[in-house]
Amino acid sequence: MPTRQRPVPFHVRARAAFRPATHLAALAWLLASCGTPGVRGVPGTAPAPNALWTPPRDATAPRAAPALPPNLPADLAERIAQLTLADVIDIALRNNSATSAAWADARAAAATYGAAKGQYYPTIDLAGSATSVKTVGAGGQTAVKQDYYRGTLNLSWLLLDFGGRSGSIGEAREGLLAADWTHNATLQAVVLTVERSYLGYVGTRALLAAQRTSLDGAQTSLAAAEQRHNVGLATIADVLQARTAVSQARLAFQATEGQLQTTRGALALSMGLPANVPYDIAPPADTLPPLGITDSVETLIDRAVQERPDLAAQRADARAARARVSVARAAALPSLSVGGSTGQTSFAGNPTLSNNYAATLTLSIPLFSGGSQIYDVRAASAAAEAAEQRTVGFEQQVVFEVFNAFYALRTATEQVRTSADLLASAALAEQATLGRYRAGAGSLLDLLAAQASLAGARAQSIQSRVSWYAALAQLAHDTGILGLDGGTSLHIKADTTDTNH
Repeated sequence: MPTRQRPVPFHVRARAAFRPATHLAALAWLLASCGTPGVRGVPGTAPAPNALWTPPRDATAPRAAPALPPNLPADLAERIAQLTLADVIDIALRNNSATSAAWADARAAAATYGAAKGQYYPTIDLAGSATSVKTVGAGGQTAVKQDYYRGTLNLSWLLLDFGGRSGSIGEAREGLLAADWTHNATLQAVVLTVERSYLGYVGTRALLAAQRTSLDGAQTSLAAAEQRHNVGLATIADVLQARTAVSQARLAFQATEGQLQTTRGALALSMGLPANVPYDIAPPADTLPPLGITDSVETLIDRAVQERPDLAAQRADARAARARVSVARAAALPSLSVGGSTGQTSFAGNPTLSNNYAATLTLSIPLFSGGSQIYDVRAASAAAEAAEQRTVGFEQQVVFEVFNAFYALRTATEQVRTSADLLASAALAEQATLGRYRAGAGSLLDLLAAQASLAGARAQSIQSRVSWYAALAQLAHDTGILGLDGGTSLHIKADTTDTNH
């Protein structure tokens, strides 16, 4: 029969509960319940998948506030409230990280090219050593200690490698050209982005002013409706409809006010400045843009094929890939090099010097490498062909972009002309309708419709002008001739009616 166990006293159970092994297990359970602990300063994890992770104190240290505005030239800081387009682009190019990175890549490629050209020259190195030798005495011989010093001058010069050296130097040179062209392309891309942001802000500001005029017109209509209602020539419905029109105009004005702040922040961002930096843009001239260019689409395409920096970078990459074929091919061919060395050894306590000279002429002939060299040549040739095909495809894309931008500008030109006519006729119609309504010969609905048409015509006129300048900048960028001040070398004429190109 099993023996009956006696109850264990509480103090005995308490002592057993705090045994070392049990204590370590409880500690491990406690740590596990608090999440994965940090190890040697490394932050741990959250205690559960549905709980937030608490960062360590050093990860939540307060960040120093940046100076506002950063990298702003002194001459521009003095007129920060009257910046022109050229000023905006200048600030952006100074602060943009993409241009800085592209410039650093170009400088790195220049250093790589300089290092590659060193293969044409011999390499010389100097080596020195100090040796202490002690012979332990044994078999009746005494211990001997000898110290001597040796200096060696070595020279090595590759004379012939069947194109491997020139191929690697050519690859580095094309890499430098590609990096420089990429830097130019990055600058033009930044200029285009900034110009778009500038046009967006200026256009929104002009639209806000136009909507303010529309709001004033709606309030004028409301005053006229109230006046006619007071003298019994209009019903309360006319007054309510006029008030509705005023509210709608005010809502549109308020929405554009918010959009203006958004575009203003976007322009600051494109300049590399905080969105809340205190700046403003000088009001541009309120004139119609010059309508049309004299350059034909074929002329612009030819210029783009020759001057587009990103296309030039693509071509340089293709030539670099072709140069790698020469490097791979030379690895399977013999190489001839010459070398020489001279050394001098001196022994401690002995004034006698030991000189030695050596000259070598080395011919290295690869015999067998498991076929890797053959496949290296094939891989380099295929990669060069792929790079050349990508260049052809990119050139076709450039042609399409210029073609598309050219006709986009032509469309924008027609829209500017049409929107100007629309604005003029809508303004005359609104004035005539308002006069008839005040004279009691017209209806309020006709007046509100005329005012809505005028407000739409104002917005279309502003948008068409903004679109024209944006299309001009896009065409200059796609042609590869967009200047760093936002200007262009396109031949612009005052007006165009010719539909031929």
